[in-house]
Amino acid sequence: MSHIEVFADIMCPFTHVGLRRLADARRERSLHGSVRVRAWPLELVNGAPIAADLAAREIAALRATVAPDLFAGFDPAVFPRTSMPAFGLAAAAYTVNDEVGEGVSLAIRDALFEDGRDVGDAQVLADIGDRFAVQPLSPSITTAAVRADWERGRARHVQGSPHFFVGDRDWFCPSLRIRHGDDETLLIELADETMRDFYAAALA
Repeated sequence: MSHIEVFADIMCPFTHVGLRRLADARRERSLHGSVRVRAWPLELVNGAPIAADLAAREIAALRATVAPDLFAGFDPAVFPRTSMPAFGLAAAAYTVNDEVGEGVSLAIRDALFEDGRDVGDAQVLADIGDRFAVQPLSPSITTAAVRADWERGRARHVQGSPHFFVGDRDWFCPSLRIRHGDDETLLIELADETMRDFYAAALA
């Protein structure tokens, strides 16, 4: 399996779909390996975090079209105000190894999108960290780690969340085709050709 790197925000619903589908495809092929999930902090990129109502609209559109099996426990009432503490736990996990890092990155998103937990809450993150024997980084070290990923992503011309890299090739949100309708509704469908191209490279 190729080395896969992705820049993504923890609160991005499209990333949750992309990572879960990639993990499913890897498991179906009985492949072993891990994904390096780097921080693409939209609250720094855009000057504000993803709003709960926007995430809820995106999730409703995803469940209605391409991901009816995901986001079962999503609760906008506990949507975090920031991704930074969760980024700190994920960064700490990657100091162990990439397998633990990916495991924590997926567990954080499962807690948020499948279990309806506030991953900005210190106790929620501690519970996740305990499962992997990982402690979150301090706020100052977290900020430095997130900014380092952000600068790395800018240097690689990351377009948004999620943006995947395999070798010298890259794909922005390769699993989905997302458009806005005339009434600002989201129109989402699987990007079959792009997804096959991405998987052919990523799962080689």
